[in-house]
Amino acid sequence: MDPEPFLSLDSVIHAPIRLAVLSILISVENAQFTFLKESTGTTDGNLHTHLAKLEGHGLLTARKTFAGNKPQTLYAITEKGRNAFMEYLEQLERIVKAGKEPEEKTGEGRPPDSAGALTTDFSNDDLLID
Repeated sequence: MDPEPFLSLDSVIHAPIRLAVLSILISVENAQFTFLKESTGTTDGNLHTHLAKLEGHGLLTARKTFAGNKPQTLYAITEKGRNAFMEYLEQLERIVKAGKEPEEKTGEGRPPDSAGALTTDFSNDDLLID
């Protein structure tokens, strides 16, 4: 299989926490920092670092507001972020489809990853080592 599709995945999105954040934000208008923190199971500092990276690449926006006297930060995916996320998903689909396509046949007409390709006949006693 050609490694190029794996290597061309967007590294900004591919990090698990950033992928989780964008997966949440793609389906909502916005989300509070605390919700994202609880949903991703990460610490304040770690989440802040990932959010800052996404914001720095223009994939999301942050808006600081107040709920009563309590400050809160709301995050929303941008159009650029939505497009990048959809392209990322399309790239993953291409990788999955490429993995399902039969490879060029080799040897005895079996694809190289078939179950029978790696079997060995040990029925010959001459192969035993004392």
